[in-house]
Amino acid sequence: MTRDEMRAGMRAALPTLLASLPFGILLGAVSANMGLSIGEILLMNMTIYAGASQLVGIELFNHAIAPWLVVLSIVAVNFRHILYSAAVTKHIDHFTLGQKMLAFFFLVDPQFAESVKRSESGRKITLTWYFSFGLFFYVVWQITALLGALFGKMVGDPRALGLDVLLTVYFLGLVLGFRAKDKWLPTVIASAVASTAAWHLVGSPWHVSIGALAGILVAAALPLGPAPQPVPEALPRPEPA
Repeated sequence: MTRDEMRAGMRAALPTLLASLPFGILLGAVSANMGLSIGEILLMNMTIYAGASQLVGIELFNHAIAPWLVVLSIVAVNFRHILYSAAVTKHIDHFTLGQKMLAFFFLVDPQFAESVKRSESGRKITLTWYFSFGLFFYVVWQITALLGALFGKMVGDPRALGLDVLLTVYFLGLVLGFRAKDKWLPTVIASAVASTAAWHLVGSPWHVSIGALAGILVAAALPLGPAPQPVPEALPRPEPA
């Protein structure tokens, strides 16, 4: 049973992992081109472990920004992880406090999306499944960033090749994975409009948090959908005479 759950967790991580591999390589390449050493790239990747905010931090490092502003900007981009942890807590309520704290460290975008999908499909999020997914993704993420750091200088500036669009495509795929959920379209539209407006009026990275808050407010204001109907139990088969 435990081996089955381990294999299931790794299988669930594989599709999103393949999709995020280019982004991990991009992160390592950009970090190396910004002047970070291999050790610095690995330390940042292993501790922050949040690709989008790492790119923001690297960009700010290059402009001699005050450290407190760098930290605040990373927190702004990672604000969505607060929402993730609040949403996923009910699905892992059987974890101990220590297990939850470690689980939240691994709660990156793919982990959140797949965990919610698994729970809503009626399957329990077991400790083995969750951490098999999380550790598999974490280890491969470090390897891809290392490969990007080692070979990124051969590519030159990844943005010049248009590789920075990978981040947008990656998040778009995650969002589309929830398109069957109630209130999805108005929530996405509100978030997109608010984040675009904030990008022009306030600037990066605050547009991320502002877009997320706008989506939350619209979702909360919309009326609740119809309650799911219980599945009727099958009638007992008649015994043969």
